[in-house]
Amino acid sequence: MKEIFRKLIPAGSLLLLLAGCRTPHANRPLQIPQLDAGIGAPVEPELLAPGIISTGNGERDAAFTPDHSEFYYTLWTGAFGVILQIQQIEGGWSEPETAPFSGRFSDLEPFVTHDGNRLFFASNRPVDEGGDVKDYDIWFVERQGRSWGHPIPLGAGVNTPANEFYPSLDREGNLYFTAAYEHSFGGEDIWMSRPEEGGFGASENVGPGVNTEKDEFNSAISPDGSFLVFSSFGREDGLGGGDLYISFRDETGALGTALNAGADINSASLDFSPALTPDGRTFIFSSRRTTITAPRAEPWTYEDLIGGLNAPENGDLDIYRVDAAFIERLSQAIE
Repeated sequence: MKEIFRKLIPAGSLLLLLAGCRTPHANRPLQIPQLDAGIGAPVEPELLAPGIISTGNGERDAAFTPDHSEFYYTLWTGAFGVILQIQQIEGGWSEPETAPFSGRFSDLEPFVTHDGNRLFFASNRPVDEGGDVKDYDIWFVERQGRSWGHPIPLGAGVNTPANEFYPSLDREGNLYFTAAYEHSFGGEDIWMSRPEEGGFGASENVGPGVNTEKDEFNSAISPDGSFLVFSSFGREDGLGGGDLYISFRDETGALGTALNAGADINSASLDFSPALTPDGRTFIFSSRRTTITAPRAEPWTYEDLIGGLNAPENGDLDIYRVDAAFIERLSQAIE
């Protein structure tokens, strides 16, 4: 997660946003077909729940529970993040509200494990209660009924004095994450840590098929570990402000040379924070793409411009979904 991708919003707007997220969800069930299991995703990216989840106020990241009854994402203010949740309730879905473990420190990038028993995320919270805010580390909470327990930091095999971001796990429990270490290929790289008794082992660079002298960040590993989707900025085949790439495992088991996901997925703006729905059929990602552009045939009126700036696709962060079939097509193209 790069500093150049952060954008401040007025403090007053932030207060209104957070106040709205605390609305009691039991009183206002929402109809959100895009969150219902079995609803097909489009072949071209579309906003995820515009006006509810994607509002143009800095929404990013995405994680479903395996039974598809809970959805988690991040509201990024430009200075810090809050993890929000939406849950299935009688009559539909709840309104967005702050997740029970979030809201005090900067939290972002939720990932729910394939058994639904843990939720991993990045946070700058102090390791010891009452301590100082520190760099970003990877934390997790364990399932307690319909809620979550107290946040627990990962051990020294993963967390270091540097920042660690964007956790993603395959079914075997291998953890993939973003970090900019001194021994990186260059800038931020994607790293992997294998589970071991009591935690995770030492981190390993996933290799030159993914990592380059440019920045690679925010990766999602497929459940079976056969491919990795990630973002990169500044590559020669890039389409704009940062693109999504896919690396498939080769016959040796290594992650092969990454392919740009293509112009049907990527835009001229930043596209990042990939995720898959539990059934693997829908691909979700975050983007700064915008409909507020110039030149245009007719001049912007003040009313239209203000309306656009206070709506999704205003150049701040929004969440999108698209049919995941494009991943299989890319895989077949390299065979």
